[in-house]
Amino acid sequence: MSNEVRSGWDFSAEAAVPPGGVGGVVGVAGSDGGSVGSGSDGSAPAGSIGPQPAGSGGRRHSTGDLVRAGIRGLGQTLITLGLVLLLFVVYEVWVSNIFAHQRQDKVRQQLTQAWQKGQDPLHGEDRLNLPSGKQVVIPAGTGFANLYIPRFGKDYAWTVVQGTNDADLERGPGHYSNTAVPGQIGNFALAGHRVGKGEPFLNLDQLVPGDAVVVQTAGNWYVYRILGSTTQYAAALKISDAKRRAAAVAAALAAPDAEGVVGREVVSPNAVSVIDPVPNHAGATPSRALLTMTTCHPKYTADQRMVLHAALARSVAVKGNATPKELPGGTL
Repeated sequence: MSNEVRSGWDFSAEAAVPPGGVGGVVGVAGSDGGSVGSGSDGSAPAGSIGPQPAGSGGRRHSTGDLVRAGIRGLGQTLITLGLVLLLFVVYEVWVSNIFAHQRQDKVRQQLTQAWQKGQDPLHGEDRLNLPSGKQVVIPAGTGFANLYIPRFGKDYAWTVVQGTNDADLERGPGHYSNTAVPGQIGNFALAGHRVGKGEPFLNLDQLVPGDAVVVQTAGNWYVYRILGSTTQYAAALKISDAKRRAAAVAAALAAPDAEGVVGREVVSPNAVSVIDPVPNHAGATPSRALLTMTTCHPKYTADQRMVLHAALARSVAVKGNATPKELPGGTL
């Protein structure tokens, strides 16, 4: 995080600008090294300054002419830079999404086919009770689980890939390889782009305490819920003023639980402690399965990181095409 399985949940195990300019060429003098005097028939050639008085040595440029020429040149340079910047924004925000969704579709198809063949990148083991710190080896860029967030709608479905480098994140949400796997005691931590390159975590700021985040593996469904104070959140919804309500929701998300873990926080890019087994508690021994999602903040920048933490609420074994009740039409 069609291009995003837009048709619904898929639960099966199955006029270029020429270099150097933007418009025309400013015809002040012959730039090709030829004369700007007259043509072979004595007439002034197109684009020339015109006939010169005998012995005049050509028209002298006044200070005003030079200033105007400089302004024209500066204007053309600024227009060119503006067009380059616009094209870059178009690529980053729209074109990169097309390529990222194509890569995501391929990863999802490969995972579906692997599951259909009875293959599981997680080796088919239920890792809910696997000791923290014991990791499985998953090749970088390989899909191994599906991610669903009901608040983002029925069409929200992303295959999680191993790794968080640029190439990995252009395929989908990436798993920090030194963190827990789905359902495992510890912290299952993910990173994802917020704008462009698929933008799976575009609306991460819309999650509130108690929201479900569902992870599907070959053998199990894991339902995590966003941390924070659900009581404070319920009270915040009763506030009529939009600004005060937003502040109250933010406070509810920032409320730490019994182990000192909050629902949402904004940190610097080098604050790696947020993906510790117990977030922001280096060296602490984890006693539960957590999920952490990180993305850039604010939108369109990479100055900070927005971080959402969730705790495993329940898990259920995969049974055919049945889905958890947290998802539309779910029964498990």
